Amino acid sequence: MPARVFIDTNVLVYLFDRDAPAKQAVARRVLAGDGDGVYLVISTQVLQEFYVTVTRKLGTPLSESEAESAARDLAALDVVDVDRDMVFRAIAGARARKISLWDALIVEAGQTRGCQRLLTEDLQHGQLFGHLRVENPFRDVAQ
Repeated sequence: MPARVFIDTNVLVYLFDRDAPAKQAVARRVLAGDGDGVYLVISTQVLQEFYVTVTRKLGTPLSESEAESAARDLAALDVVDVDRDMVFRAIAGARARKISLWDALIVEAGQTRGCQRLLTEDLQHGQLFGHLRVENPFRDVAQ
């Protein structure tokens, strides 16, 4: 059975960030897979954050239609629907773990889908949340 890997928004945004070519290359490798049989997972939160970030926060933002098209392509991945129960579990998790609610929602979505790995640069590399291990795919990329 392939390993389930949750992909945070920042990894997907780098796919379109022309100002960060090294991170863009890493993000492309993540999405292309490396033949290790991974199953990629995102959430509705990730889709929302992705759209806002690529249309408003990149040095060269995508047009709204380009961003929508990219989001639709990403929606072909396994998408966890964030529901109210997840929100309240994430609120409790944010308080207990001393992390932001947004990060706690990402962790909760990954745990809900049974992911073993969470790829993000927003949390500490190697940090564990139950069986979910944080990995920063950009940790070796020069800034």
